[in-house]
Amino acid sequence: MSLSQLIWSQMTDPFRIVLLIGLVYTMLRTRPVTGTLVPLASGVAFVAIIIPVTLATTLPVPLWHQIGAGLVSNTALLGIILGAFAAYARLRG
Repeated sequence: MSLSQLIWSQMTDPFRIVLLIGLVYTMLRTRPVTGTLVPLASGVAFVAIIIPVTLATTLPVPLWHQIGAGLVSNTALLGIILGAFAAYARLRG
């Protein structure tokens, strides 16, 4: 499996997407206390590490490749989710 295929498979993983939506929702609710950058960065790293470590996969890719690709795909998905939340907030007024 190539790196681009690995990133694409992670970007289309519904479990990963739901975890990141929950991360953004939690960050928005706790922003006055915890800020923005630290919770998002630690959440992206947590999701990137926890999914390949806990889910038994038969991928012939080393674990560190899966975690690195997870960091890339999580960052891209986080940008999309934050953009969607910002658009929703702007439309809502």
